[in-house]
Amino acid sequence: MVTAPTKEALLHLYSSTLRTSRAFSSYNFRQYFLRRTKTVFREIHDERDPAKLSAFYNDKVKELAVLKRSAIVNQLYGGWKLVVEEKKPRELLERADS
Repeated sequence: MVTAPTKEALLHLYSSTLRTSRAFSSYNFRQYFLRRTKTVFREIHDERDPAKLSAFYNDKVKELAVLKRSAIVNQLYGGWKLVVEEKKPRELLERADS
């Protein structure tokens, strides 16, 4: 019998994935991973099957590790901020990775 992850474990995974998604310096990657995370977790929200929840949890833990490594690499090679990103007056000429 497969034990389903607790609600707290799923919420912690969700918040960790959102936090890591916000760490991308590239606007497009950051917005994509935020949208994707919210969509994927919304789909599994009403699931009650312990086997599916366990498989989902294990898969997303592995994905989170990949996302963390990708965010670090993206921060290393960040470019200029885009026009659509919110900027303060003195940040106008700053790079996204600084």
